[in-house]
This record gives sequence, C-alpha cells and structure tokens, in this order.
Amino acid sequence: MRVYFLSCTPAILKLNGLYVGYIDNFERHIELDPADKVLAEIVPGENLQGVNFFLDEKFFADPPEFADVYLLENDALVFIREYDRKDVKLSVIYQTRFCGNLITVFSQGGVYLSCEGAEYTLTPLPVQFMKCRAEEEKLAGRDVLALYGGNKLIVISDGGKVIFKNTVETAEFGDGLLVRAPFETCTAAKAECSYSYDGEKLTQTGGRTIETRQPEPNIAHFAFFESVLTCGDFEKYLDDSLKPKAGDLKSYLGNFVSVTVPTEKFYTLHRNLTAAGLVYPKKKNLYEVKYFAVEMNGGKITNLYPVEN
Repeated sequence: MRVYFLSCTPAILKLNGLYVGYIDNFERHIELDPADKVLAEIVPGENLQGVNFFLDEKFFADPPEFADVYLLENDALVFIREYDRKDVKLSVIYQTRFCGNLITVFSQGGVYLSCEGAEYTLTPLPVQFMKCRAEEEKLAGRDVLALYGGNKLIVISDGGKVIFKNTVETAEFGDGLLVRAPFETCTAAKAECSYSYDGEKLTQTGGRTIETRQPEPNIAHFAFFESVLTCGDFEKYLDDSLKPKAGDLKSYLGNFVSVTVPTEKFYTLHRNLTAAGLVYPKKKNLYEVKYFAVEMNGGKITNLYPVEN
C-alpha cells in the first residue's frame, strides 16, 4: 500500500521512531502494510504540538479529528489538517458588548468564539481569526456583528447567534446579504450568493458562479469537473453530441466535494488517459477518490467514464 503524506504546515515525519523526511503541501509517499501497525509521528515547527498515530486498518477506516484520509483505489493519502498550539494559556483576541451579548474571540490551544447572552455558545474558529476585526452592520433593518479573520467572515445576530460562517472575498449588507466567495479552481471561479434575513436565520435567495479566466487546453477536463461541482456553466466544455445529456451529469457523477489531480502511480498505470480524481465523502474526515476519464475532440468533451482499477 502506498501512503502519501501532506501537512498544512511544514513538519517532519517519523515512522517507528526513525526520521523519514520532510512533509508539507507537496505530497511525499512511502510503501507499507497496515497489518504492520506502523507508528507515525509528525512534528511541525512554529512551536506547534506534534501528532502521533498507528497506520493500521483502524486509522484508515476512522481517522482522528486532526487528519483527513483519502482512499485512492488501493492506496491512501493522509493530510494533517491542523495542529494544536503548545501554549494553551487563555488569550483574548477581541471582545465587545453587542446588543446585550458579550462577544469574545480568544485563543486557548485553538481559536474560539464565545457568545454569552440569553444563551451561551462556543464555536471553534479557523486560525485566521488569531487576527480579528469587527464591524457593526445593518441587515434587513436589524443589527448584526461582522467578524473578519483574513478572508473568513462570521456574522452574529442581535440574539447572539452565528448566522453565517464562510470564506468570502467581499460582503455587502443591506436589505439582504450579498457575498462573493472564491473557489479554488483552475478558472479562479467565484460564487456570488444573495441571502434574505428574517431576524433568526439567513435564507439563500440566489446564486451564480463566474469563471474569471480561461483554462489552458491541457487542464480543460479539470475545469469541466470543477464547473459541475460549483454549478458553473459546464455545458460549454461539452461537445454538441453530449449537451442533451448535460442535465443527467450531476446524478451520474454523484455527490463529490472536490476535484484532485491523479497521483503519479495512477499515471504510471494509465498512461494514455486524460483523467481527474473526484472526491466523495464516506464519513467524517474520510473520503474516497474515484477517477473519471474524458475523451476530447476539438477541445470539447465527447465522452466521460469511470476508470476501473
């Protein structure tokens, strides 16, 4: 079994106590047998806590909170998504009184949002909120508090409830909420979404996907699958012979959540295929990657089909 390792921040990898190498956002791999129950230790820099776990059948069936596991046919990819901080003392990042609620962003190992009012809620936050700014806004005539951490936005109602939490590029408050959110796609696509507000919750009232650049011909098939995923104008990638079936594509491809580049091993086994990996959730932190190949003529897709093992 080939196991690939990725880390959200640079780290070193040890197996059974022996130094193996350096891992980051560029995948490295080893060959192992899960029956051998190899002990993996991953130690990051920046004074973060390391993680350790056995690479066995249990790990690949039920990953821990800090790791995402992707099953790649007979192989696997392990992505260490987060590390705790060694410094666990309480540190207040931002605090304010808002409409009778005490709103606090603080760090204690991780980053959290505390809302204390008629009710109490505690919400884990992305690390971007280590640096936080806030603005009071009006939404449908009601007061809301917008918290920004890098490109992340959280909106809190006057009742102290989190009503919006997402990555955004821009946000406009008024009679409703209008946000533009970037997708990590090869066409630099963006979603424009509008929401109405009834004082309790947001309801999406509209949305469209805009592709802001043309993909290179050699990655047009990735752009196609990403366009299906993001509800873009994916029909433009299809040959006229396939367009009558465009409405069936979403059900045919299923509930995939991202698109990935096939591994080096895949290309070794399937040299002549133009393919992409579609990522399907199996359970929390566990995903399965299925490969789909396309046939093209004149820059348009004439056929697509799953790649068998």
